[in-house]
Amino acid sequence: MLRAFEENGRARRGYFVETLGAAQFGTPGSIDRLRTFASPDRVPAGAVVLAATDPANVYGAALPWPDRPTAGEPEVVDVGEGTGAGRRTATGHRAGRKAGALVVLVDGELVLYVERGGKTLLSWTEEEQVLKEAATVLSGAVSAGALGRMVVQKADGASVHESTPLSAALQAAGFAATPRGLRLRS
Repeated sequence: MLRAFEENGRARRGYFVETLGAAQFGTPGSIDRLRTFASPDRVPAGAVVLAATDPANVYGAALPWPDRPTAGEPEVVDVGEGTGAGRRTATGHRAGRKAGALVVLVDGELVLYVERGGKTLLSWTEEEQVLKEAATVLSGAVSAGALGRMVVQKADGASVHESTPLSAALQAAGFAATPRGLRLRS
């Protein structure tokens, strides 16, 4: 059927997404749109907040979740109920295509993962400008009423009250420090 569409000019075959197989099809309009992203003179798309399960979020579907930078040695957890057997490395919070979770992309790159409920954030960069842009668009989504009230308690496994580039970016975007965490109301 796709071959018939290709012969009629309703679809084009090609190699459009690097990690997918060669038998890829798209409409002429969507392929032209993809080519604009490959152009060296492309204007950056900016930041966007998406549901982690949104088809527009390619992470966890077409692309694997990127590795996060880790600080220090991983924590070891005893899963053998106190016997010492079954020790494994703790993985902490992990990104996933979970209902209620959000991702913040800046120019198509994953910057923030917001777990369901908004209490925990994961980040993939420490660049202040990128974090500010991501925090600003997240703040805008909360302020517009799309997410309701948000209280971030942990970021990258640590308290948001610690001085980090992410907590500074959140505060610059309008999140207020409270005893429970950084809060922003809609």
